[in-house]
Amino acid sequence: QVQLVQSGGGSVQAGGSLRLSCSASGATLSNYFMGWFRQPRGKEREFVAAISKNGSSKNYADSVKGRFTISRDNAKNTVYMQMNSLKPEDTAVYYCAATPKTLTDWGTRTYEYEYWGQGTQVTVSS
Repeated sequence: QVQLVQSGGGSVQAGGSLRLSCSASGATLSNYFMGWFRQPRGKEREFVAAISKNGSSKNYADSVKGRFTISRDNAKNTVYMQMNSLKPEDTAVYYCAATPKTLTDWGTRTYEYEYWGQGTQVTVSS
């Protein structure tokens, strides 16, 4: 079974930075389209960023564009999300997700992904 293990969450002040990691076991990550989603407390899960299997195509939510960067290192079987200029409204539980499908659209919907990480808390204080 494919397992996604996340790390890198924590608490920072507004304007700070964090880097999230998502490592796969039981699978070769290069075979998977990857996404990041987040779920603020009391709200629904929302799309943050996505990356194609070879890293050539990336998509971002408007709310994070210019501040967050998704990347992947298939040799390390890991995807990353660098988060800069963090704002209190970025506070949420962040999840990585994977699908073996080659998505032809934006990969913004939760139902497009079969595998999910355990989630990690990101808290940004003002």
